[in-house]
Amino acid sequence: MKIETKAIHEGWKPTQGEARQVPIVQSTTFKYDTSDAMGKLFDLEAEGYFYTRLQNPTNDAVAAKICAMEGGVAAMLTSSGQAANFYAIFNICECGDHFIASSSIYGGTYNLFGTTMKKMGIECTFVDQTLPEEELEKYFKPNTKAVFGETITNPTVSIFDFQKFARLAHKHGVPLIVDNTFATPVNCRPFEWGADIVTHSTTKYMDGHGVGVGGCIVDSGNFDWSAHAEKFPGLTSPDESYHGITYTERFGKGAYITKATSQLMRDFGSIQSPQNAFYLNLGLESLHLRMERHCSNALAIAKFLKNHEKVAWVHYAGLEGDEYHDLAMKYMNGNTCGVLAFGIKGGREASIAFMDKLKLAQIATHVADAKTCLLHPASHTHRQMSEQELLAAGVNPDLIRLSVGIENVDDLIEDLAQALK
Repeated sequence: MKIETKAIHEGWKPTQGEARQVPIVQSTTFKYDTSDAMGKLFDLEAEGYFYTRLQNPTNDAVAAKICAMEGGVAAMLTSSGQAANFYAIFNICECGDHFIASSSIYGGTYNLFGTTMKKMGIECTFVDQTLPEEELEKYFKPNTKAVFGETITNPTVSIFDFQKFARLAHKHGVPLIVDNTFATPVNCRPFEWGADIVTHSTTKYMDGHGVGVGGCIVDSGNFDWSAHAEKFPGLTSPDESYHGITYTERFGKGAYITKATSQLMRDFGSIQSPQNAFYLNLGLESLHLRMERHCSNALAIAKFLKNHEKVAWVHYAGLEGDEYHDLAMKYMNGNTCGVLAFGIKGGREASIAFMDKLKLAQIATHVADAKTCLLHPASHTHRQMSEQELLAAGVNPDLIRLSVGIENVDDLIEDLAQALK
């Protein structure tokens, strides 16, 4: 099936007499006839459901759909994109370990990696993702366990060079983890370019309507954990909390997601609610249609802004001449997303004044849903970062992140024009 069909039919496949739509299994627990039957679930000797904190049928159906769209072997939903990124790293890193991340990632993820996980004894080195391979290689250490980046960075909308980072990661025996939130599997499938694990904030385009917070982790099944067993003992050595199970031996290509579910979800409980998973599934069914409109609207607006006398600069990889246009053509055929970045002549204060004059576009911390919205990262999402950290992440003081919705593009341009005036 092509991805448009997968968005409709994968995940939930009803048999005779069953609901056509994914049912909402709004139950914390599940009933069994014998103690032994439930005991086997706790020992990971049988498949099934016993407590929604770990797994729920609604969530599993929706995770399976996203997994199919990305081309993976296993997936799990989480309560948010932040939880997905945390689990993705923490599933293979522990105190004393190190990983590498692009410095251009979302501010919340930057804080998670650079501050919170640092307190847990896990070190993250942030790198300029535009550096050549020989420079980036210097940042790898004997205890490096992963490399992390975003397909399209938030908010600088730079394009990640998958093949460059995949070569480096695999050379050093570690997986490449990519947050594919902005591109979605409609416009880019990182597994096809060497990524090993993909994360999503499903809160964004996948949900598409700003009604449900959620996240997802998808495993490609391509990384050979056993070939680097000494680096990943959590997957390749016995887990005493599950009677000595070795995940790679028992679950093969499903080892990574099984461990994340049975250990991390068990202990941290960042489960997505079945209700939110139901909303997410509705969004997924129209994702391919919405992404087409998001991209066409954003390109038209990028061209308008680029030619406006009061606009200092515009970053949108869909624009010919943009520094990331070639990478956008290579990895996603020029179809990036509906988010662009720009600045107003006059600097930070001029950008803020412009935003306050808009009538249709809404100032909101959200991004990537049906309604056009925008924010000023230096004042909002990246507010906790120092001036030096902002510049290192490519967040200029005048940068406005504009998330273009699916409204009539002429109405959106008219709103931008009157605010600029």
